[in-house]
Amino acid sequence: MNILPKVEEFIAAFEHSISNHSFIKLSLGNYHGPDENLKNVYVKKVLIKKEEKFSFTYRYKTRDIVKNYSFEEAKALFENLISTEFHVATLFTNSEELQFEILKNNKVTLKKKVTEAREVPLPEHDHSKNRLISSDNKPYLHDLNITDKDGNVFKKAQDKFRQINHYIEILSALIKEIPTDKQLNVADMGSGKGYLTFALYDYLQNVLHVDAHVTGVEFRPDLVALCNQIAQNADFDNLHFEEGTIENFDSEGTNILIALHACDTATDDAIFKGISAGSDLIVVAPCCHKQIRREIEKNKVANDVHFLTRYGIFLERQAEMVTDGIRALILEYFGYKTKVFEFISDAHTPKNVLIVGTKDKRNAPDQQAILQKIRDAKQYFGIDYHHLERIAGLQSH
Repeated sequence: MNILPKVEEFIAAFEHSISNHSFIKLSLGNYHGPDENLKNVYVKKVLIKKEEKFSFTYRYKTRDIVKNYSFEEAKALFENLISTEFHVATLFTNSEELQFEILKNNKVTLKKKVTEAREVPLPEHDHSKNRLISSDNKPYLHDLNITDKDGNVFKKAQDKFRQINHYIEILSALIKEIPTDKQLNVADMGSGKGYLTFALYDYLQNVLHVDAHVTGVEFRPDLVALCNQIAQNADFDNLHFEEGTIENFDSEGTNILIALHACDTATDDAIFKGISAGSDLIVVAPCCHKQIRREIEKNKVANDVHFLTRYGIFLERQAEMVTDGIRALILEYFGYKTKVFEFISDAHTPKNVLIVGTKDKRNAPDQQAILQKIRDAKQYFGIDYHHLERIAGLQSH
């Protein structure tokens, strides 16, 4: 078996794709080397300190390792890896795919396939490799119209892809605060098309290697069917979507409960589902704070901030802060350590408040003091009731 001519032809095609700016990416598979945990290598162009490099992602069973090389270093690596350890190498350009393969009978083939014209992506900046969710080899991102079939993020989906990673970055820090040495049952309430649900499952299973079972809850049956099909295509065996509402969801056994953009009192329903389940982590991004605003407008209590709240825009912001502040107090009443902070969501809702409750078993809350704070706040702003307070059974206390 003389494989050298075919290797040289493949390397020449790689060089040509660089010189005529048609290179998209290169992958190596069917590994036969000494490291039993190495599976694949994926190669793309990146910019590091304004210098073009080739980023090699070495994909192991339990981790990814990224190394960057110059063109000459990359070419030498290809010559070595293709001729010794990997029996399949595929070069992707803007108009064709070239596949080198050593078959079981030791025959060497080099097949060229013409493809539809594809846009050559600009080299990614080196910081992109630090993303917790990459775009390489992610069928669900293609099915969700985030990437093309080669893993390149569409221009129109760049904001959505950044949003997904930003969300996972936030959750990754929060998950570090809870036990992960057991099966994690995660519920994403109001999961919609599932962008964030899929990414969270991918992160838990394939980055953290946690035994995670994730459920997306969505009331629109067409989206439930679509997401379940995408999960099946991606072999995400422990991810499923079910049709239903937050109010009717059985949260028993849920360790992490998430509800992003649940409208008005649906956020309260979600928080109480997490409290009732004794969830380790509750994460909500509220919107449409109508219930408390109606209470403030109805009673029109004269207080020290009345000079502000007589203006609709300030009243709306005040209602948001009061609503979410009482939510945080109620979480504290039930033994949660709370955080409230702002995060960037997307172009349509650029800023959101995130309320986070982490179960804190070390400190017993002063429940009577918390209830008094809630009563004082309600009296000051002229609020008869807060929905979460009512469904949690605290209003009569």
